[in-house]
Amino acid sequence: MNKIIIGIGIAVVVLGGLVWMAQPDSQGNSITPPASGSGTLVAEEANNYDFGTISMAAGKVKHTFKIKNTGSEPSTIKKMYTSCMCTTATLTNGGRQFGPYGMPGHGAIPIIDETVNPNGEAAVEVVFDPAAHGPAGVGRIQRSITIENSGGQPVELLFAAVVTP
Repeated sequence: MNKIIIGIGIAVVVLGGLVWMAQPDSQGNSITPPASGSGTLVAEEANNYDFGTISMAAGKVKHTFKIKNTGSEPSTIKKMYTSCMCTTATLTNGGRQFGPYGMPGHGAIPIIDETVNPNGEAAVEVVFDPAAHGPAGVGRIQRSITIENSGGQPVELLFAAVVTP
C-alpha cells in the first residue's frame, strides 16, 4: 500500500513539474533574458481586433495582424502561443510559415528563433473556432496571442467577438 501512495505522489510531482515548465512565467516573459540592443517588435496597426457578432454554425474566423521591428537591431521571435485552445496562430516571415501554435499545456510550444530585421514586417494569422467550447461558449469572448521576442517585452495581440449559436 505504501508503494502505491509513494508512486502516486511521485507521479503528481512529475506531472506538476511538466505543467509548470510548459507555462510562461507569471509576467509572460521568456525565461531566456533578452539580448541587449535587440530590436523592438510592435503591432503595426491596432493590436486589438473585433470580429463583431459571429455564429458557431458559420465556422472558424480568421484575422491577420502585422507586426514590425521598429528598432535599429534585429529582433528574434522566440515563442508564440494563444490564451485558449479555441485559437491558433501562424507566423509568416520572409515567405516562411511557422505554426500553427496554440495554448501552452495543450501541446508543445516549440522555440521559433525567427529573426525580423529592422523595419521588417511579419504577419500573424489568427484562427478562432467559435464552436470549440460547445453550447456554453456563446456570448462575448476575448482572447490573446503572445509573442515572446528578444526585445524584452512580449507583443500581445488581442481579439474579441460575440458568439451566437
